[in-house]
Amino acid sequence: MSGHDQLVLCLCELTRLLWKLLLPLLFLCALLIAVLVLLVLAVRFWLQSSRNARRARDGRPTVAFFHPYCNAGGGGERVLWCALRALQSRYVDINFVVYTGDLGVTGQQIVDGARRRFNIVLPRPVQFVFLRHRLLVEPGLFPHFTLLGQSVGSVFLGWEALMEFVPDIYIDSMGYAFTLPLFRYLGGCSVGSYVHYPTISTDMLSVVRERNPRINNPDYVSNSLFLSAFKVVYYCLLALLYGMAGSCSDLIMVNSSWTLDHILSLWRAPNRTSVVYPPCDVSAFTDVPLEEDGDRKCHSIVSVGQFRPEKDHRLQIRAFKKVLDRRGDGAGGRESLKLVLIGGCRNQEDEDRVLMLRGLCQELGVADRVAFKINVPFEELKREIAEATIGLHTMWNEHFGIGIVECMAAGKVILAHKSGGPKLDIVVPFEGGQTGFLADDEDSYAEAVERILALPPASRLHIRRNARQSVARFSDQEFEACFLAAMEPLMGTLER
Repeated sequence: MSGHDQLVLCLCELTRLLWKLLLPLLFLCALLIAVLVLLVLAVRFWLQSSRNARRARDGRPTVAFFHPYCNAGGGGERVLWCALRALQSRYVDINFVVYTGDLGVTGQQIVDGARRRFNIVLPRPVQFVFLRHRLLVEPGLFPHFTLLGQSVGSVFLGWEALMEFVPDIYIDSMGYAFTLPLFRYLGGCSVGSYVHYPTISTDMLSVVRERNPRINNPDYVSNSLFLSAFKVVYYCLLALLYGMAGSCSDLIMVNSSWTLDHILSLWRAPNRTSVVYPPCDVSAFTDVPLEEDGDRKCHSIVSVGQFRPEKDHRLQIRAFKKVLDRRGDGAGGRESLKLVLIGGCRNQEDEDRVLMLRGLCQELGVADRVAFKINVPFEELKREIAEATIGLHTMWNEHFGIGIVECMAAGKVILAHKSGGPKLDIVVPFEGGQTGFLADDEDSYAEAVERILALPPASRLHIRRNARQSVARFSDQEFEACFLAAMEPLMGTLER
């Protein structure tokens, strides 16, 4: 037998062997898939039975909000409480539940905190389901592949929520899109989402592709061609999964034009997506007197925002340092300016970040001119804003910016980042008039502060009036009307 014939014979034998192995493998795969499908159907049947039993016991349907950090003091929490207030006022025969991971407080303390921080009072009590494993979505748990880790962690946290309580309608109000298919396909719930900020965006991909150092793209990644290429692939795969999860939503609400563009490109559900601007307590700030401020001996620059890394308080402090250096120590110098940083701390990581910022102030020699106000009640927040001349914001690609709107409603001259929601939706001309200023780095922020303070008091007053009039479209009343209109198709699915 020739060598060629032997090779052919070997190949034939190998083919027969693979075929013999392939058939059992295919059978095993089919069997595993069948078992998995039966298991999913069994879990779905069990969960729906649990919901039906609860419905029979309560005599009314339930709408649940997934908001693991509902006791925090940020804009996302204000959306939650205003949404609950609007729904409770409209639908008196429906129960409402909030899934939260705030284990150190009672439900009543959470509600009291919402009243104290946001001046929001709910028409009737709300039920809280306390989740024990919120650690699974903490960024500190995942020093690397943070977005993937948090996304997977949210699935397990969502599973815990589903095991604790099966609602009729599930609303993700905090951006955990990977919980949506869980509640829709296993829980059999109608699902909706209010998106503050996409988990991943085309802007994030651009930053990595262009190898620009950012908070989510450290120097050791941006300086490496291989790591940058790997991270682009990682982000693309994550974006694909994120889009698949988000597309499960029956109803999608986004908080700004910037978020809308990204969610449409990722979730691809334009017929189910609408913009619902977040509620801003405009009326609570419009009673701040609008008058010329030329006789002020000290001008206050106030920043309102949670102490999270993306808020970029370091940029605020460094820009403020440059302003002080330019003004010197004479009359109208550094003693005539102060920076007030107001915000909430969600956890120990945020508190550590405040300590780091205090250390930066000491290092730059501006600690005597910078004040930190942490988790302050609403009355103190309003007082600090009322006393300020400039409202400061520095987050790149801020999805919206409730603190910006509050400062404008109070008649402050706003200085925001030249990107995202502030650029597209908020700090825009009103009836042809200027409503504020935009900047994007230390120098441009410092120059803008100098330009604002150099304006004649009458010119500043004109900008402040325009700013106040322009933000009426972001009031609580506008939010409630738009939110209820968007929710109506989903609420109509309830059988009462």
